[in-house]
Amino acid sequence: MNGLDPQGIADIRNLILHLSRDLQKTILVSSHLLSEMELIADSMLIIDKGKKIVEGKMTELFAPSETIVELETSNPNEVYEKIQKTDLKTSMASRKGDTILFRVHRKDVPMLVKDLVKLDIEIISLSPKHSLENYFLSLTRENRHVETFKD
Repeated sequence: MNGLDPQGIADIRNLILHLSRDLQKTILVSSHLLSEMELIADSMLIIDKGKKIVEGKMTELFAPSETIVELETSNPNEVYEKIQKTDLKTSMASRKGDTILFRVHRKDVPMLVKDLVKLDIEIISLSPKHSLENYFLSLTRENRHVETFKD
């Protein structure tokens, strides 16, 4: 769908939805247009550098009522150990470098913050994310760098 005008994108999206929902066809789409995938996919597989990162139903991995909360801390090993000893471990989605991801219902984000403060966790940043693009970037951004080219 890359390079299509808005009407062409909508037409392709509607065709895929029709084939899938109405005609019960399985459609495999490989795309970097994550906002479009959010609209049409019922399952997803995220691959980064040739390795599967996550796979499953969109409703399980990326539920509309849930949000991913990204915690950045300067002492992730200590924080991870503290969290493993609490009920927060059930909402912890993954850990990458200095970042720990939680999956919580949107209404529970303030309680997550309170629980982290009660645990005396040093918070550098705490960011709720709720788009497939944000979810993808939070899972794949470690070791990303910008290459510079010299003349």
